[in-house]
Amino acid sequence: MATSTWDGDNHEDEIRLWREDDGWIAKDVETGVTTQGSSRTSALENLDDAVALRKGEVGREPTDEELKETGIDPEDNTTGEQEPPDVLK
Repeated sequence: MATSTWDGDNHEDEIRLWREDDGWIAKDVETGVTTQGSSRTSALENLDDAVALRKGEVGREPTDEELKETGIDPEDNTTGEQEPPDVLK
């Protein structure tokens, strides 16, 4: 768990929030997850969702049936021996 000692006290679960151009940026220090929003509230809500996804608290892998319903054949879409692109690492 991340902590901050900027003011001499330990702060767990630190979030940083700042304005950038016309929007807001929110960063969870522990996970490094960063999101944005048009308002402070939306940036923080987006951060909550993204951190929950990162920690595996929400979401799941699609089933083969769900993939087929969208036109994706799971048997034809495998990584095989290839390394995933850098953006997926």
